[in-house]
Amino acid sequence: MKRKIAALITQYPLLKWLTNRFVLVTLFFVIWLVFFDTYSLFDQREIDKEINKLEDNKAYYQEEIHKDEVYINKLHKMEEVEKYAREKYYMKRDNEDIYIIEMDNGNDAASDESTK
Repeated sequence: MKRKIAALITQYPLLKWLTNRFVLVTLFFVIWLVFFDTYSLFDQREIDKEINKLEDNKAYYQEEIHKDEVYINKLHKMEEVEKYAREKYYMKRDNEDIYIIEMDNGNDAASDESTK
C-alpha cells in the first residue's frame, strides 16, 4: 500500500502537498471562511453594496440639506418670504387677482398625433 502511495506521490508531486495535515487544515479554514462563515466573502460583498448605496443616499440628503439651508437663509428677507408665500401657497395682495394655469403635456402629444 505504501508503495502505491509513494508511486503516486512521485508521479504527482502536488499530491505530496495536498496530503500534508497543515495544508488540509488551512484549506478547510479558507473554504469555511469563504463560503460558510457568518461573514463569508459573499455576505461581505452584499454588505459592501448596501454600504455604497447608503453612502450615495447620505450624499444626496446632505446636498438637499445644504440647498434647504441656503433657501432658509434667503427667507430672512421679507421679500423672499413674500415670494415663497406667493409661489407655494398662492397668497396674494388685496388688490390682486391670481390666475393659475396648469399645462397638461399629455394631451398636447395626443393632439399632435391626430393632426398628422
